[in-house]
Amino acid sequence: MADETILVVDDEPSIREVMSLYLSRDGFNVITAGDGVEALDLARASDPDLILLDVMLPYRSGLEITETLRGERSVPIILLTARTDEIDRINGLELGADDYVVKPFSPREVVARVRAVLRRSGPATVRETQSQRIELGDFTVDPGERQVTVDGRRIDLTATEFELLHFMATRPRQVFSRAQLLDNVWGADFVADESTVTVHIRRLREKVEDDPSHPRYVQTVWGVGYRFDGSGSE
Repeated sequence: MADETILVVDDEPSIREVMSLYLSRDGFNVITAGDGVEALDLARASDPDLILLDVMLPYRSGLEITETLRGERSVPIILLTARTDEIDRINGLELGADDYVVKPFSPREVVARVRAVLRRSGPATVRETQSQRIELGDFTVDPGERQVTVDGRRIDLTATEFELLHFMATRPRQVFSRAQLLDNVWGADFVADESTVTVHIRRLREKVEDDPSHPRYVQTVWGVGYRFDGSGSE
């Protein structure tokens, strides 16, 4: 049984009730909030393992909360967005959300997404712990500690950003399409458009590149996709 704590934030009591029921049945501890101020207070006080966060909230939006929390901690965040709010989904990913679910949704799908994100952000598995550190030039990826350093500088990544970088770094100079990255990092069952990959690549560059507009490591192969070049050559 799981023992992680999930903070469910939505201003609709029925959604809080249903998600609490399904998550509790799956073994999670659940706490809830109905507005943005309460959500931020609970996130800071209870230190949940994951936040399921509606975008449209009273007082403070889910996007504001995501931006605020990303400046304080690395808690995984899954956004709940309306089907027509593509700009909110993109903005949420750019602010550091790990995933999003489009309303209306299946509670079982949400629980599956919660488990997937927790797997990416949880303690290293035995396989990962036994994996060797990846050292490519001045770039180091440590799967056991889930840490990345560039020229001795530690880089703070979200769970999904780390998984994306680790996948590419273990296959240096191999080119992957956005569809291939979705399948291998997010999983074949993940339902999302390929802009999800584009946003995460952009965030990675902002964190690991000296000049994100001229990336040395996370490179674009025009018309094909992306590759990781550990030599740091443009």
